[in-house]
Amino acid sequence: MFRSAVLGFRPQLTRSFTASAIRSVSVGDKLPKANLFEGSPGNLVSLTEEIGSGKAVIVGVPGAFSPACSASHVPGYLKNLKEFKNKGYDKIFVVGVNDPFVFKAWGEQLDGSGSLRYLADSTGEFTGALDLTFDATKAFGNHRSKRFALLVDDGKVVKTFVEPDNVSVDVSAAEKVLSQV
Repeated sequence: MFRSAVLGFRPQLTRSFTASAIRSVSVGDKLPKANLFEGSPGNLVSLTEEIGSGKAVIVGVPGAFSPACSASHVPGYLKNLKEFKNKGYDKIFVVGVNDPFVFKAWGEQLDGSGSLRYLADSTGEFTGALDLTFDATKAFGNHRSKRFALLVDDGKVVKTFVEPDNVSVDVSAAEKVLSQV
């Protein structure tokens, strides 16, 4: 069995020819239904149910405990939590392709108050459905989430902030996202 198949990524074994390009998440898209986990593999979370009504921010990160994710990206959202709430964004979810135990430990280290919710996308099902994964085998050993932020209102994407190089903290930085809310 391919290692990638175990991680939820199945290699394409046939080549198909089509005139359409791969489509990434866009404004107006509904969030895909996918299995996300909070704290343990036994705590399944449906993001579509969690943010089916109201405003929320989804922050995608390449990896828990990685330097940029831990030093600037997620701390920026913690620092600006009040400003997001003042603009009606009461829920902020951090999502990444990691196991739930690692994500829980990382969330507790960064955010002891539990201000943000840390959801593990263990198999990349959620980020893959959004076409927001990339091959990070060299750095992380598998496919990972691109660095991004999505503004969601009533379960639909209203604004996307996807890093063009997949990993920088620029377009998806909390301050830049806030400036466009």
